[in-house]
This record gives sequence, structure tokens and C-alpha cells, in this order.
Amino acid sequence: MDMHTVVVGTSGTTAEDVVAVARHGARVELSAAAVDALAAARLIVDALAAKPEPVYGVSTGFGALASRHISHELRAQLQRNIVRSHAAGMGPRVEREVVRALMFLRLKTVASGHTGVRPEVAQTMADLLNAGITPVVHEYGSLGCSGDLAPLSHCALTLMGEGDAEGPDGTVRPAGELLAAHGIAPVELAEKEGLALLNGTDGMLGMLVMALADLKNLYTSADITAALSLEALLGTDKVLAPELHAIRPHPGQGVSADNMLRVLAGSGLTGHHQDDAPRVQDAYSVRCAPQVNGAGRDTLDYAAVVAGRELASSVDNPVVLPDGRVESNGNFHGAPVAYVLDFLAIVAADLGSICERRTDRLLDKNRSHGLPPFLADDAGVDSGLMIAQYTQAALVSEMKRLAVPASADSIPSSAMQEDHVSMGWSAARKLRTAVDNLARIVAVELYAATRAVELRAVELRAAEGLVPAPASQAAVAALRAAGAEGPGPDRFLAPDLAAADTFVREGRLVAAVEPVTGPLA
Repeated sequence: MDMHTVVVGTSGTTAEDVVAVARHGARVELSAAAVDALAAARLIVDALAAKPEPVYGVSTGFGALASRHISHELRAQLQRNIVRSHAAGMGPRVEREVVRALMFLRLKTVASGHTGVRPEVAQTMADLLNAGITPVVHEYGSLGCSGDLAPLSHCALTLMGEGDAEGPDGTVRPAGELLAAHGIAPVELAEKEGLALLNGTDGMLGMLVMALADLKNLYTSADITAALSLEALLGTDKVLAPELHAIRPHPGQGVSADNMLRVLAGSGLTGHHQDDAPRVQDAYSVRCAPQVNGAGRDTLDYAAVVAGRELASSVDNPVVLPDGRVESNGNFHGAPVAYVLDFLAIVAADLGSICERRTDRLLDKNRSHGLPPFLADDAGVDSGLMIAQYTQAALVSEMKRLAVPASADSIPSSAMQEDHVSMGWSAARKLRTAVDNLARIVAVELYAATRAVELRAVELRAAEGLVPAPASQAAVAALRAAGAEGPGPDRFLAPDLAAADTFVREGRLVAAVEPVTGPLA
């Protein structure tokens, strides 16, 4: 557990804090300002609850049932019932880090003072996170409109001491038992609180924030693998010159070109050809790597802007305004988040596709400019990396299917009251799979490119004294030290792609080359 503390105030949170709480177990603490804002908003809700006039979310039913006025004696039951009835998720359990992000981001909105939730409820939410208690949340149940309703309802059940949850030891037990074991009293929900715990984009936002963190690493890693492939194919690095990218000033393109150029600095292989005919142009998958990687980087930047706005938002319905009004609104609609989740799935698929094309080129003796077929140690006796490319191709094919937008769909619900929904949760779930697959695809290119660079180094050092770039040599050495050995007559039974995968997704590839290149973007 990360022992540093994240303080939740009234003005939102940061992506770094989300990752710290969700993935690293950082502790959570409410600021004094948040406690004051919670108390002030609750006074407004209590005053409205005492009036005879119906107020949506305070003294009425919900959604298509909002026209019914609920009497005082039934309101606590109403709040319990909305949580219980909405906890209707199905399917496999959602990952622990996603649920922790979901809980933390709901606490962020509650702490804003715009929801009318009592301070003690917010404190119990923080207590659950700090105790390492994770509600059991299921894969299916959110349409990304009126918030991530079913997932948030399963979290609210745990606050009430109901349903199942996972303890810090990983064992799933009844939530009431886990709360008791950690000295946490279940909450008794009052007016508006059940609704306030359910109405948010927190699940899809949490998954967006974590995907952005992972993709940042993968895009830098893909710049490195593209440079390694270019070098192994004896391609020209002249296409990476800053002046070429300055005349098409997309920011990400310039960043990727600079990353690749720094990885290739000092290479004796780039631009070196085995025949007398100069190769004026490399294939698109090599020559256009900065343009493709860079366009993806720019999409990540836009998605980060949307995530930042959402992290600063208070998403609930109705909301308590500073002037004392409690107003219904549509801020819970997930469209802004859903769109960028789908955008990221598209660029991840395209990045995976260009990585696979370079891998295939490295393995094809007709296009690899002198490398052995399939980079085999003894082609024909063994098949080298032939089937590693099959695996990569299968992953790319799935990535293309995952790139089909979820946000283009809408299925009306709640008796046509919620007649247009975002499907943002579904967009987030498929993006998680896409990011996971992308790490594997980049790892296969890394495995093939480092093998090819090693072969070139042996061949050209012996013939002409030429050596790969220092950064390339560092990548090869670090990958081999991590256990991903290349082919050899005595040890090549199967390519160790799993070791390469771990090496990439943990950021160790980037860490291996940065002592040579300096910090990469």
C-alpha cells in the first residue's frame, strides 16, 4: 500500500491522485473545506425536505417515477430501495483498480458540496477506501447515462453493509462482516443520499484516466520499437529531421520523430544498404511512424483535456447550487467521456496495426534486406518468429473490432425517460481490453526488432565495424537481462513473449533507453 495521503477538497482532483488511490492504495482524507461544504449543502437539503412542496430527488420518486411525492416516513426506505433495486449488475467482476477509482471519484463529487450528502456518509466512503474494502461490481449494468448506475449501486450497497465485497486480503465476504471487522458502521441513508451515490460518470472516467496513463507509456515504447525496426531494416533516419516535421506542425508528430531520432543517435546501421542502389524511400510503416504515432499522441492530449474537465466537475442530479437552489440537470450524461474513450480505441488499433506491419517486414526475407527468414537461428530447422507474428496479427484483428465505437449506439431505457444514452461504460470496458492487447503487440515488435538488431550487429560489425545506436544496445541488453532471450541453437524452444510484454507494460523499455537518450516524451 502506498502510504502517502490524497486530500479530497471541493474543487475536484487530478489524474495522478486517481491512479495513486486506484492502483497504489494511497490513503484518502477529506479536507476541512470539504467537510464544511458538505454540511452547508446538507442544511439546504434538510430545509427542502421539510417543505410540503415536492422536490425531485429529495421528496419524489426517480426517473420515470419522478411524479410521485414521497411522504416523510417513507423517504429513508426510498433511498435504501433505489440502491437495492439499481444494484442489478451481471457478469464477471470488474477489476479492483477500476472499483477503487469509481469509489474515489464518487467521493470527489460528493465532497464538492453540490450533492447534499452528509459529511458522515463521505467519511464512510473514505474509510472503505482506506480499509482496502472493495465492493463486488459486475461487468454489465451501465448505459453511461444517469451515471454508471448499476456499478455505483453495488458500491453504495457496501456502504449500507449489504451485498458482497473483497477485503484487503483478497477474500470476498458479506460486506456487513467486512465493515464490522474494520470498525466501520454501515450508513443509514437520508433524503437524496441514495440518488447522490449513483448519479455519476465515475466508472468510465476512472477507466479513461488509467488508460491515458498506460497509453502514454505505450506510445513512448512504440516510438522506441519503431526506431529499432527502422535501424534493423537499415532504413534512413533522414525522414526524422526536425525541419521536415516543422512544416506540418502537428505537435505529436514532432514529439514522436524526436523520440525516434534520439533513440537512433550514433547508429552505424541507419541508411546503410547492402547493395549499390540507394534506397530513397522506406515503406510507409517505417517512414510514416512519426505521423501515425504522433496523431495518436494528439488524440491522447485531447482525451486528457476532457478527463481534466471531468475531474474538476460535480456530476449529480439534482445538484445543490450555492444560492440554495436544488436543480435538476443533465450533467450525468456520459457523451464527452464516451467519445474520447472510443477515439482512444481507434488510435490504439492503428498503432497496433503499424507495429505489426513492421514486424512482418522484419520476418520476410524478401523485404528485410538480408535478415534471415523469420529471424530464425537455422531457418527450416526452426520457424523463428513466424508464429509470434501470427499472435500479433490475431491481436491486431481483435483491436480493429474493439475500435468500433460504442458511443454511436443508444438504447432507450426507463420507460423512454432516458431515451438517449452514451454507452460510455461499454466504451471504457473495451478500451481496457484494447490497451492490454496493445502492450502485447508492442512487445512482439520489440522482441523481433531487438533480435534483428542483434543479427545486424554481428553481421556488420564483422564486415565493416558498424554498430547499432547506443540506445538500441541498451534496449537489447535490458530486455535480455529481463529474461527475454533471443533465439539460439541450444535455447530457442519458444520466443519468450511474456517477458517482453511485462518489460513493455511496466515501463522498463522506456527506463532502459532514457539514460542514453535523456527523458523521452
